[in-house]
Amino acid sequence: MLKIAWSPLYAHPLPEGHRFPMAKYELIPEQLLYEGTISAENLFEPSYCSEEQIYSIHPESYWQKLKTGNLSPQEIRAMGFPLSEQLVQREWQIVSGTMQCVEFAMQYGISMNVAGGTHHAFADRAEGFCLLNDLALAAAYYLQKVPHGKVLIVDLDVHQGNGTASIFSGHPSVFTFSMHGANNYPVRKEQSSLDVGLPDGTNDAEYAALLNQHLPALLQQYQPGLILYQAGVDILQTDQLGKLAVSRHGCMQRDMCVLQAAHAAHIPLVVTMGGGYSSQMKDILEAHCNTFRLAQKIYF
Repeated sequence: MLKIAWSPLYAHPLPEGHRFPMAKYELIPEQLLYEGTISAENLFEPSYCSEEQIYSIHPESYWQKLKTGNLSPQEIRAMGFPLSEQLVQREWQIVSGTMQCVEFAMQYGISMNVAGGTHHAFADRAEGFCLLNDLALAAAYYLQKVPHGKVLIVDLDVHQGNGTASIFSGHPSVFTFSMHGANNYPVRKEQSSLDVGLPDGTNDAEYAALLNQHLPALLQQYQPGLILYQAGVDILQTDQLGKLAVSRHGCMQRDMCVLQAAHAAHIPLVVTMGGGYSSQMKDILEAHCNTFRLAQKIYF
């Protein structure tokens, strides 16, 4: 069964005019339920992980500053969100959801979070709409359960997963693969295990060729026990921040490539939604929903 992490907190309201499209977190499950792709049984509301689990990646000093609202104005600006207690609770539940998805992926082959993919969060600071790094916390959670395991993080958001790359720099059990816009945020990139920078205007065929060049080789050479997939849809040509020229069909083909590869190799897969900033909500919604539709088709 496809188990999907979702909570009403995911759609936490932001001040009017804020560019981050929070509405998608409510609309994605509504659309999937309406069309019959999923039922209510597929959804689970994450429980909160322990603070000790957060400390597996984030220092206690940083978490306490975040939890008590004691970030400086500069730190809040880097985060990109207006800081509130509800926002911190939202992030805590999101990272807990991705960690719980690890359990379901090991049981069913795949599990998904309607939110997550908070790859810009560093161990000791927030950045780019990311307060805590759910990919890093999920990887640490898996390695606590499987001490000699290996994790492959496949980050296909248009923005480099700089926080994740920094956290796992030199880590022997986590391989970070980021395929992103070379001329996009962040200006200062960190070094992933493998970075593939894409020129502005990269189209469907060029994108697919690069992904097919690298992903199968990584699976064969690294042989991970778990894949964490950041499936941002800001690679779309319609995205206001993306700078690429990938169509909705091309985005779906990207997801199919990752899901089919993980399924064929019998590697548990956790999928997080990542970014998406198209001017029309329908473009964001359809691209994200396609990821869930493919999961049902390929796995179940």
